[in-house]
Amino acid sequence: MSRRYDWLIVGAGFTGAVVAEQLARNLDQRVLVIDRRDHVGGNAHDRRDEAGHLIHPHGPHVFHTNSARIFAYLSQFTEWRPYFHRVRAHVDGQFAPLPFNLASIGLLFPRAMAERLTERLIATFGFGARPTIDDLRRSAGDADVAFLADYVFERVFLNYTTKHWGVAPDALDPAVTARVPVIVSRDDRYFADRYQAMPRDGYAALFQRLLDHPNIHVSLNTDLGQVPQRQFDRMVYCGALDEYFGRSAGTLPYRSVRFEHRVEDAEQGQPVGTINYPNEFDFTRVTDFRHLTGERGATTATVTEYPIPYEAGINEPYYPIPSPTTRALAAQYRAMAASLQGKTWFAGRLADYRYYNMDQAVGRALSLVEKSLAPAILKAAA
Repeated sequence: MSRRYDWLIVGAGFTGAVVAEQLARNLDQRVLVIDRRDHVGGNAHDRRDEAGHLIHPHGPHVFHTNSARIFAYLSQFTEWRPYFHRVRAHVDGQFAPLPFNLASIGLLFPRAMAERLTERLIATFGFGARPTIDDLRRSAGDADVAFLADYVFERVFLNYTTKHWGVAPDALDPAVTARVPVIVSRDDRYFADRYQAMPRDGYAALFQRLLDHPNIHVSLNTDLGQVPQRQFDRMVYCGALDEYFGRSAGTLPYRSVRFEHRVEDAEQGQPVGTINYPNEFDFTRVTDFRHLTGERGATTATVTEYPIPYEAGINEPYYPIPSPTTRALAAQYRAMAASLQGKTWFAGRLADYRYYNMDQAVGRALSLVEKSLAPAILKAAA
């Protein structure tokens, strides 16, 4: 790493890799990408297990987006396998479709009651609508709709959320509850986005192509402190926001996950990609990778997710915890980060302290280059 670079990119996940690709290919910048892990791709990285199954070591990653631009951009680096993710929740002894929909109602309630609830939902919101639990609760005067809102909250959302975040829902940002939909149809796809697909050759291959440019050098198992400042002019930092500033204003909390990977006989696999267990066990969900990858054989690979507290240096920070307290602390760090623009920019799930889906991470990177980095390069060259 003795060569001098125009840019140092800290983090080789979607945000960092896309920023690097755009700087190298479109702006002819020399870029060094570092990551403290032994692979590119961040949490989206995939690999083969000992039995040959393609698995996601950091939990299932299903690509979906409504953005034609983002889908077209990534299509430069991968072909796609169409895939509609389906999820079930183990509720009252049944495996009900998620998000909760009309089929879930028919499965969990007596016939007459299910028909009444269905009629009330359609009359209130219209067939095909996706109201949230909050929308249902605001349907004043309709006892059936209010009952359904409480049922979904208590049987599907409450305990799952408490396990996942380690705190009760009322300690989180109200937007967390507001995002939980009820589907007024029998559409059992987990996502409703226009584009839903998986990289045909996997995420690792996508990232290898994304970073395959003569202007890009990748250094893995490398921390920021190992790169002398004299080796680069400017930096995009995608690591933990509070860590960059030595946690001087306080520690931003995260939730981590312990992943238990197994190989099982295919007959013991799941009928859908993921099954959630909101009300029993100390894990939240189990994913059968053969649905995500399309691979078939005598055995299948599964992963069970156990949410745990994040411990710096011990495990990985997967989920920024959304609450009024963390929002205020993150705002302090963002103000500190903004004062460094012109030399250092912050972007990504950890650096922005916001949970991004994969397409949102890509969009964040494209926007950063267009609105901030490219103008800074042009200004310096003028």
